[in-house]
Amino acid sequence: MRFRRRPAAEDETWDDLPVAQPEAEAVDSEAETGWQTTTAGLSGAARLARIGAWALIASGPLLGTASLLASSSPAQGAPVTAPAAQSASDTGPGGWAQLYVTAYLEAGQGTESSLNPFFSGSVTLTNAPGKRSATSTVAVASREVQPGYWSVTVAARVAQKTAKGAWVDAGLQYYQVPVQALGPVSAGGTKKSDDSATGYAATALPAQVAAPASLKPSSLGYGTDRGNNPADPATQTISGFLNAYLAGKGGLDRYMSPGVPLQPVAPAPYTDVEITDVADDSGSASNTTVPGDGAVRHALATVTAKDDSGSSYPLSYTLSLHSRGGRWEVASLDTAPVLQRDSSPALVTPSPDPDDSSTDASPSPSPS
Repeated sequence: MRFRRRPAAEDETWDDLPVAQPEAEAVDSEAETGWQTTTAGLSGAARLARIGAWALIASGPLLGTASLLASSSPAQGAPVTAPAAQSASDTGPGGWAQLYVTAYLEAGQGTESSLNPFFSGSVTLTNAPGKRSATSTVAVASREVQPGYWSVTVAARVAQKTAKGAWVDAGLQYYQVPVQALGPVSAGGTKKSDDSATGYAATALPAQVAAPASLKPSSLGYGTDRGNNPADPATQTISGFLNAYLAGKGGLDRYMSPGVPLQPVAPAPYTDVEITDVADDSGSASNTTVPGDGAVRHALATVTAKDDSGSSYPLSYTLSLHSRGGRWEVASLDTAPVLQRDSSPALVTPSPDPDDSSTDASPSPSPS
């Protein structure tokens, strides 16, 4: 603060009086910043800031809970995938039905109790036990009649003892078995948990039924029969490959495309493999020229494989061939022949097997 002297009388001296400072020109803050700051305004803003801070602190737990719930619940609009329903497996009922048919075929008068583990109903048998035996069985069809209740068809290769005590082949016989399953769906039952106890029971004796219809398969997709021409480069590759694969003659690598992960059959089951016929999709049996690199050919090879005893056996192999460097190479050993397009299978009614009951088969062990 500055002071000036005030004149008194003529002979008076100047007193030191404060000089009022001129007020600074008001800054038009509203024009410059859009805010008009006053003491009252600052006081109100401070109160609002304090209130907002306390509100934020107080709402912290609520916001945290809401965030946790949002993270643990599915997003709005996101599809919720339902767990896939597990289908009941027919493996257990099918295997159990095979055991039942085996026991049924071997049972007879006085051994009815051997069926007790399978069928609890009353059974009276009049045939002599041990007159029939199932040399092999397989479940060829199964249908779930209702949840946990199955109808299983079992094919059994049956040997039968003649009056002279010789065993003869009675052919394939088919039996339909009603099986009730208790336990998880993985065992053919109805329970969802695999910890459930498992059990099976037949509701009746087996019913012998007719053989199912056989099937005439679709036509194969190999329109060109190349025979067994030893001068054909494709036949040469197939022959060399199968001799290495089945008879251990040389290495496979020389006949395969690079990187094909195939190993020979070990130990080699045959001593020699001879090509009987080759069919492919080349379109020309007379053309033996190897095309440029990258050509693809699918082939079905029929061979005769000879073992060290001199016995010969026919076999069929499906292969994919690729051309490279003027020769054919095996690109893959395929799992099934190619089917002809627009060709469908057809059911064929089976004809009765010829009666060969008079022909004795090699003796087989008597059922125990």
